[in-house]
Amino acid sequence: MNDLTPARLRELKREATIRPFDLAEQLGLPEAALVEADLGQGATRLDPALARLIPAIGALGEVMALTRNRSCVIEKVGTYNDFHDGDHAAMTLDPEIDLRMFPSRWVHAYAVETEGKDGPRRSVQVFNRAGDAVHKVHLRAGSDLRAWQALRRGLALDDQQTLSEFGQRAAPMGAKIAEGRADTLRAEWVKMTDTHQFNALVARLKMNRLGAYRTVGAPHARPLTAGAVPALFDAVRDQAQQVMLFVGNLGCIQIHSGPIRNIQPLGPWLNVLDDRFNLHLRADHITEVWLVDKPTKRGPAISVEAFDGDGDLVFQCFGMRPEKGGDAEGWARLVAGLPAAEHA
Repeated sequence: MNDLTPARLRELKREATIRPFDLAEQLGLPEAALVEADLGQGATRLDPALARLIPAIGALGEVMALTRNRSCVIEKVGTYNDFHDGDHAAMTLDPEIDLRMFPSRWVHAYAVETEGKDGPRRSVQVFNRAGDAVHKVHLRAGSDLRAWQALRRGLALDDQQTLSEFGQRAAPMGAKIAEGRADTLRAEWVKMTDTHQFNALVARLKMNRLGAYRTVGAPHARPLTAGAVPALFDAVRDQAQQVMLFVGNLGCIQIHSGPIRNIQPLGPWLNVLDDRFNLHLRADHITEVWLVDKPTKRGPAISVEAFDGDGDLVFQCFGMRPEKGGDAEGWARLVAGLPAAEHA
């Protein structure tokens, strides 16, 4: 679409009544291309290196952190604290802003300032090589504007004009199953002592998460109906369970730890509108749900995990550990009552 010049994209953004993610989909463009249309006119290209970016975001004080995939958006209000950098993975361990970040996916970063009806709106937006959003940070009324200006100046890259050439989006992998390795998977599964060993196990067996669940079978992984998702959220609310809810993409995983209180379905959306925590889930995208039981040294790690039609993970929900205020027995009873699917 050669007519989509930066000037034309700015015009389309001003006229749009939908979110940038949806506008980019309509136009057949990476979302980052919409941001780059404002380079020099409110958008500043930043160094995406986590070692520089996350401490600068931490200096902003209270902000709203947002992470999404195609089917789910999680938003948490808080401050970026307790940052741990790493070559392959990094994290913040604040009770509210709890993130797992994978630096190789943090390719394009921008500070964005636009005029809204209630005044300037300011954000840091990070995208992968294909221009898909990895993570966003939205400033709030109490955010530190001096730190914002310092971030824009200190992390700005030299080139603020050349438009990026975004790569191709990776094709969905679907369920990856290694025929003939089911017995090995089951034998190794029961030897796990930590949930983090799972990824290494399935990679070694040339599988992925969904493929492993389809392969290992009960009692380790049991299929649930798609209706188990709203049932899960309602039961967590009604039983006042403390949970850990993981939502993310290949570049960032964001975690909500605590209760779920205010559930507001709207059309295909299942919305959680709690104080300092919002979730927006396209329940109609979910085609597979699994109840998964992994052994650990501290007892079973039981999760409900939802996948979309491409086999991509939408969210995971675990019961909070007892030492963090969770109720392991109550969580086990809750998930046991979710509707089971007849077939995987």
